Amino acid sequence: MALVHKLLNGAYILRKCLKLSVASYPLWGSRFADYCSSSLQKPVAVSGKASSQRKTEGDLQGHHQRDVALDITSPEEKPEVSFDKAIKDEIKDHFSRLKDDIVNHWIGPEGRPLHEVFLEQAKVVWKFRGKEDLDKWIVTSDKTIGGRSEVFLKMGKNNQSALLYGTLSSEAPQDGESGRSGYCAMISRIPRGPFERKRSYDWSQFNTLYLRVRGDGRPWMVNIREDTDIIQRKNQMYSYFMFTRGGPYWQEVKIPFSKFFFSNQGRIRDAQYQLLLDKISSIGFTLADKVDGPFFLEIDFIGVFTDPAHKEEFAYENSPELNPRLFK
Repeated sequence: MALVHKLLNGAYILRKCLKLSVASYPLWGSRFADYCSSSLQKPVAVSGKASSQRKTEGDLQGHHQRDVALDITSPEEKPEVSFDKAIKDEIKDHFSRLKDDIVNHWIGPEGRPLHEVFLEQAKVVWKFRGKEDLDKWIVTSDKTIGGRSEVFLKMGKNNQSALLYGTLSSEAPQDGESGRSGYCAMISRIPRGPFERKRSYDWSQFNTLYLRVRGDGRPWMVNIREDTDIIQRKNQMYSYFMFTRGGPYWQEVKIPFSKFFFSNQGRIRDAQYQLLLDKISSIGFTLADKVDGPFFLEIDFIGVFTDPAHKEEFAYENSPELNPRLFK
């Protein structure tokens, strides 16, 4: 009878502990079950041990909760992401730039008085003194059609010039379509105004392109594009040659605008047209001399100026404006 009473009493204690562990402490149910099963053997000695264990586990859980609380960012510290605010700020910035353009237009070209513009004899359009100047340019090569030429653009020594370098390869791509390859180019980005409106450069008061460069002896093609929205004229440009001497010394290159010839898709056209200097959109440099190997071109600045000794207006006779009878 004593043995039966002891078994019944143990079962009652076990059932009571299981109810407490599930109802009151769902996270500690398994630990309370272990305690209750062990309490059948040593009810007095294990009681103190269990209380200390509960205290230790409670401290550990509280410490863990504090660590988790430190990792969670409070709602007040979350960065606010508002697309409406971003759009409003963007529109506000564009309207502010539009206001500046209107004010500058009444003052004069580029916000300068007219007498200063008319008396200007030289002007630096592009210079290279930092990364923001490099961002105004893009580089491309025949890799766009499957070629193997590579071209890169970086700042030169002491951040006083731009260094265009790479490797030219005239190997045609093995795609069965392109029969020619081997070119690298550097092209200026089209300037943009408020609301991404295209802008153009007005060089009508100058007659010569002025560059300070240092190369490796290779010939380059200087290309100028007009500002146009006509799809048929998107591949048209005006070009002229630039020969670099090589060596460590800088050279100043002066090319009259009257020397630039008209081309379309890389082919010189029979009918030549004069370059409209008041609608210039971009300028570029192309290397395509079919000489495989490394190359480099270092550019200090690109500008325009008025050469009083140059009187020629257009260098080519086969022009519909100069000789209309040739195109009847």
